[in-house]
Amino acid sequence: MTRPDFFRFHNGDKVALPFSAEEYDTRLMGLRSAMDATGAEVVVLTSMQNIAYYSGFLYCSFGRPYGLVVTASDAVTISAGIDAGQPWRRCATDNLTYTDWARDNFWRAVAHVAGTGRAVGYEGDHLTLMQKAKLDAFLSPRETLDIAPATMQQRMRKSPAEIELIRAGAAVADVGGYAIRDAVREGTREIDVAMAGRDAMELEIARRFPDAEYRDTWVWFQSGLNTDGAHNPVTARQLQRGDILSLNTFPMISGYYTALERTMFVGEVDAASLAIWQANVAAHEYGMSLLKPGTSCAEVTHAINAFLAERNLLQYRSFGYGHSFGVLSHYYGREAGLELREDIDTVLEPGMVISMEPMLTIPHGQPGAGGYREHDILIVTETGAENITGYPYGPAFNVVG
Repeated sequence: MTRPDFFRFHNGDKVALPFSAEEYDTRLMGLRSAMDATGAEVVVLTSMQNIAYYSGFLYCSFGRPYGLVVTASDAVTISAGIDAGQPWRRCATDNLTYTDWARDNFWRAVAHVAGTGRAVGYEGDHLTLMQKAKLDAFLSPRETLDIAPATMQQRMRKSPAEIELIRAGAAVADVGGYAIRDAVREGTREIDVAMAGRDAMELEIARRFPDAEYRDTWVWFQSGLNTDGAHNPVTARQLQRGDILSLNTFPMISGYYTALERTMFVGEVDAASLAIWQANVAAHEYGMSLLKPGTSCAEVTHAINAFLAERNLLQYRSFGYGHSFGVLSHYYGREAGLELREDIDTVLEPGMVISMEPMLTIPHGQPGAGGYREHDILIVTETGAENITGYPYGPAFNVVG
């Protein structure tokens, strides 16, 4: 028996995807327009975000490469045999399964669809040097072109269907926030509070989206010194009265991530901490008022910098003031071209979705020590921005337990 390098394993019927077939066709049409503009005859996408965006399939690599090959007429996901028929069922395109019988069968399957000697678009911000060398060896391209910037620009501008899903995700994040608020007690561990928020969101996602795939919803809940970083892990530390807390809920719905982040205190807040908290809330509100079409990310950033500098707090700023939302994750990042930082000149447009999340970190040992952060998600409209986060921020609601 001859073992195949790749084959079609269309096991079962297609299932309901996050979006309609027409939505994926429109996205592929946009990609093909970018191909025409850059001169690419074929594109080989390899990142989780782009494969999910254009096909609906979100892969789990475990060290194996995955791809989506797009030509003028075809779009085919390339998946590993370990996933059997699931990639076929959960993509809006054709699918080829490659086998483990010989090294680099992935690239043989890619070459089968892409052909050789063509102008090939690839993701320069994702393909490793090793895999780029294999692309060159198996496809023998006459030219290679970085298509990643064009795909990022397309993903930054959300369709009405995407905005509807993001809006639902923000509501799920609020559900997790309320569950966390209810779980906060002196003596409770961070991990126990985090699990309460995660479980509430998982149940809410399953209720709202019975046809979705459920994975990667998580909570970061930090207390005391652990609040100094935005992405610090959950621990078993027990909450103490007067602790500063950082609530962070992250529901994931079919690859679409949303977030809620809030400063909280257990039982009481001292005067020094309250002053920092109120200042950061003021920066948050000011920042949200600046989000409107025609304003650049850099302009928003410089304005908030000035606001904090006037209050002698800018030196405690931790990172940029916000970022895009859509197909993104802590695993595979986000659209770097839509971040509220000094070096990003992207101009806000209706249909973009962006967070406002100023954070101040006061070092341990100083009055008011800890990390303060509020986070809301806003949809840029024709005249301003719509805040789709509902959970309240500030001391009036978030001194709890």
